Amino acid sequence: MKRLFHVVMTAILLMGVFIAPSITLADSSGTTEAINEKFGAPIVVYGGNLTEEQKNSVKTSLKITENSDIQEIEVTGQDLKKYLTDGDASARMFSSAKITRKDAGKGLVIDIVTPDNITEVTADMYANAMLTAGVQDAVVEIAAPKPVTGHSALVGIYKAYEVSGGELDPERTDVANDELSVATILSKEAGIDEAKVSELLTEIKKQIAEQNPVSREEVEKIVSEQLANLKIELSEKDRQLLIDIMDRIRQLDIDFSKWSDQLNDLSKTIEEKLGSLADNEGFWQSVKTFFNDLIDSIRSIFN
Repeated sequence: MKRLFHVVMTAILLMGVFIAPSITLADSSGTTEAINEKFGAPIVVYGGNLTEEQKNSVKTSLKITENSDIQEIEVTGQDLKKYLTDGDASARMFSSAKITRKDAGKGLVIDIVTPDNITEVTADMYANAMLTAGVQDAVVEIAAPKPVTGHSALVGIYKAYEVSGGELDPERTDVANDELSVATILSKEAGIDEAKVSELLTEIKKQIAEQNPVSREEVEKIVSEQLANLKIELSEKDRQLLIDIMDRIRQLDIDFSKWSDQLNDLSKTIEEKLGSLADNEGFWQSVKTFFNDLIDSIRSIFN
């Protein structure tokens, strides 16, 4: 019986090690980041269909207070029509975002602050689409007060980027939105892991930037090679969908020499996330092994 007591106590202590939540202390210094006068104050763009209560919820999620030095605008169906060829002016918009422009070379930082309410689009998917659209060097925080797919946040980001002085090509924003749709289709309908979808899109675009293909056939070859490299299998329909969007990207007016560096940065971020996921799988396998061994030990006591 004493042996059983020691085994159980060991299990309880180790369970605490395995499942105790990690705690990160918030910065209580009260310091605020200086505004970059080149771009002005950060811009918060609210979905035009938010109720006052929902808008306050978004403000809380984005840590906006009465003392926050920001510009506030709304995004509506009319903006959707402006940036997307087939945009519906009557569309309801709930996704919201805060964008802080940064100096050249700082890259994109995407933070979905309400992950449970953005159901289809991941931070890496946003980053990929933003690069295609021409949005760069910014910190972007995305929030929604209730579960939404997250697609309309991209239009709000376009509007905020231009309000802060950036210029976007409507053809690029349209292709970027379609790219986001393809990404969610591959993830949701084809069942490919979201991080793998982002890795696939990034690697194909890197090869387009490096090889500068001049025909659809050359794009198709790049797509096929990257699908094989990443061991991803697609239906013929989804494969053609991917080729179509990448061929449209090939034809955009993009300085691919500069684009390549940004894609490399995004690629490293995605690889780190995939590595982290692999580490987590190893951790939980060790937990499973521990409890299997524990059960065997308890059984041995009564045998």
